[in-house]
Parts: sequence; C-alpha cells; structure tokens
Amino acid sequence: MSRFLGAGLPGTGALKPFARPQRWLGAWWTMIALVIVGSLLPALLLPDLPAGSDKVEHLLGYAILSAMAVQLFATRRALLAAAIGLVLLGVGIEVAQDALTTTRQMDAWDALANTCGVVLGMATVLTPVRDALLRMDRRVAR
Repeated sequence: MSRFLGAGLPGTGALKPFARPQRWLGAWWTMIALVIVGSLLPALLLPDLPAGSDKVEHLLGYAILSAMAVQLFATRRALLAAAIGLVLLGVGIEVAQDALTTTRQMDAWDALANTCGVVLGMATVLTPVRDALLRMDRRVAR
C-alpha cells in the first residue's frame, strides 16, 4: 500500500527501498518549499545578521537539502537530477528575489554559496552516512 501511495509523488521511482517512501520524499519537498518561502519573504521580516553571514546560511541550507537527496535517492541519475535541480533552484530564487520582491536583491555570491552547499551535501554519498535514513526507516518499520 505504501508503494502505491508514494507512486504519485515526483521522484518516487528512484527512491531507496523505504518502508514509508511518501513520508521521506514529502519531508524533502516540504523543506524545499520552506527554502523558497523563506527566500522570498520581505527582508523586514528576517533577523539582522552580520554582513556576509547569510552566505553560511545559504551553504548550510543547500548542503542539508542535498544531503537529504543522498539519503532518499538510490541512483546516480536521480542524484544528478536532484543536484542540478537544487542548483537551478538556488539561481532561480536569486532571480526571483530581484524580479518579484522590493526588499530583496539578486546576489551571485548567494547562488555560489548555494551551489557549494549542493556539492558539499552530495559529497555525503561517499560516506557511510549515505544510508542512515534507510537504516532508521527499516528499524522503525519493524
């Protein structure tokens, strides 16, 4: 039944064999939606940060999204698609900040920090942690 429920979500065909694939993929898409909303919020609603520290936020945010993709997707093709999609998302958000908001502006350095975060997160595929979510999912499913 859980395979059927997850079948309609984008990306489920390339997922690792989770007991609850729709839960984990839904969590990832929710995280992406939160990044989009947070990136387009008026600057007045955001806390004041020291100059340049937002680059660390960009790096970490996209590293987490990318590392989550490593946890979810089983194939190189799916990981490459996720990485490209996240880089394009980061660039697209920067363009949208400039075009759709009056209190935010496009920053190429933010896009670069996003891209570096994607690379950093994708590098977790080379570590033993790459299947941590799958192991946890299987333990909880028992």
